[in-house]
Amino acid sequence: MSPASSTSKPSELHEHVVRQLIERGRSQGYLEADDVRRAFEEADIPVSKASSILRSLSKEGVTVMVSAADSAAPKRARNSSKRATPATKKTKTTAATKEQDSVTAVVEDDAEAPPKPARAKKSAAKPKKAAPAKKSAPQPVAKAVKEPEDGEDVSDADIEVTDIDEADLNDLGDDVVAADLETGVDDTDTEVVAEAAPEAEPEEAPAPAAEKKPTSEDESFVIGDDDEDAPAQQIAAAGATADPVKDYLKQIGKVPLLNAEQEVELAKRIEAGLFAEEKLALERTVLEFQVLDDLEWIAEDGRRAKNHLLEANLRLVVSLAKRYTGRGMLFLDLIQEGNLGLIRAVEKFDYTKGYKFSTYATWWIRQAITRAMADQARTIRIPVHMVEVINKLARVQRQMLQDLGREPTPEELAKELDMTPEKVVEVQKYGREPISLHTPLGEDGDSEFGDLIEDSEAIVPADAVSFTLLQEQLHSVLDTLSEREAGVVSMRFGLTDGQPKTLDEIGKVYGVTRERIRQIESKTMSKLRHPSRSQVLRDYLD
Repeated sequence: MSPASSTSKPSELHEHVVRQLIERGRSQGYLEADDVRRAFEEADIPVSKASSILRSLSKEGVTVMVSAADSAAPKRARNSSKRATPATKKTKTTAATKEQDSVTAVVEDDAEAPPKPARAKKSAAKPKKAAPAKKSAPQPVAKAVKEPEDGEDVSDADIEVTDIDEADLNDLGDDVVAADLETGVDDTDTEVVAEAAPEAEPEEAPAPAAEKKPTSEDESFVIGDDDEDAPAQQIAAAGATADPVKDYLKQIGKVPLLNAEQEVELAKRIEAGLFAEEKLALERTVLEFQVLDDLEWIAEDGRRAKNHLLEANLRLVVSLAKRYTGRGMLFLDLIQEGNLGLIRAVEKFDYTKGYKFSTYATWWIRQAITRAMADQARTIRIPVHMVEVINKLARVQRQMLQDLGREPTPEELAKELDMTPEKVVEVQKYGREPISLHTPLGEDGDSEFGDLIEDSEAIVPADAVSFTLLQEQLHSVLDTLSEREAGVVSMRFGLTDGQPKTLDEIGKVYGVTRERIRQIESKTMSKLRHPSRSQVLRDYLD
């Protein structure tokens, strides 16, 4: 089986089964071996497709849980096939043609006996492309010759490799499926758990490997990758403190700094990854499987290099953010905004210019922090361009204060800034910071600044008394008129409810035309203008 065929994806007929298994595995965190085997039987998936489907599940991050009882049968099948082969030879495991995601099967221990220590060996993966193997070449199957005793190390010489044909694989039937579920077979990079029962007692189930349980978020989480140059970070919740800044600085301090050669190397990998992503986006449908896998690996390697370059320069962001503390934003907020500028610098860094990454990234980090402060630091938001004018005015004012030995006048500032004195005064008003009403006043601080501010909505006693007297005088004057005249005037000017009414509305109330209401209004106003009635109300107009 060639490497190209070993990495091929499942056919479209079985894609719905893969999607169902991926969704179920993500929802519950893992998949049982019985569930996977049952899904294969329901969909009539042949044995030859099982390995590719299991690799697809591994690439999606789905873990297959295999019990010790299920893992015993395929081990015996592989042992018997080894004894049936007349010729055996020892060989040395070679490095894979390219790096792929390794698959590790998690074995649940159903027995009460304690698990025996097992030693796992992982083949080193190097991103080198080798010549494709011939299709007729048989695949080596590893098996253990004897069970190691307590304290004895398992070396490469203890593992024999037997060549078998593809016809023998088809004869194994369901045992091959169970074996793939147990070890997660991968032709390029596979973690093999060395454990085997004695040949004298083939019926006895072998000792299960050490149980590997996924750790919860409450215990710890690990950020890492198989790439040897990617920095691995392990954050334990038990060692966290109440100070988030201290925890953050402690974590970024674990990442080693980079030299100029390492920065160039990472930049090249980032550039190659971006090119691969662009090619995948435009020509995915016309690419061959082998070329498609290569481009996907290059794109993933570029993303890992980008993360490495980011993590190695987080301390640069902290050093720049310290200069802007005490200006209206929290220290962690400044760091976060600076990290956004760092990401922008990584995306636009050109290693061919010859300068170091820190020199280039400093400008982007500082620009991101200053823009965030201009947009978020003030209680009343001011546009960014106006903030720049305010800062420029403040710098010129400080410089002229040192040169002249006194505060410069608006005219002197206007001449220096090439603007009018009125504009200078306006900009100075924009630059004023708001003051809290709870600012303490006096030496003892027993009063606040808000105590000196007049409440515009508060009721003034003199005005309240004057309004009450006006209401009384107005009602006394209306009492001298007839009921209809007083009603028409009150509704026309809103003296009752504060809502003036039209002539038509008043006419509908009294059942007359609007013209008749206008005549009554005119006659009543003439009566009110008589000095006997208007003199008592005229005093309230002053």
